Amino acid sequence: MLKYLGILLIVIGAVVLLVSYFMEWVDYNPVQFCGLGLIIIGLIGHILLQKYIK
Repeated sequence: MLKYLGILLIVIGAVVLLVSYFMEWVDYNPVQFCGLGLIIIGLIGHILLQKYIK
């Protein structure tokens, strides 16, 4: 399960952005930064986990 943690964070970040779009929360920066932050952390985490955990 640890192997897929980065991908899971990317998907959760994308879902946060999609939900905020459909709920018309596009003017609220904390929600947008939360989704963006999850995507960036997930991307970096995925790279590091794939490199060091096999």
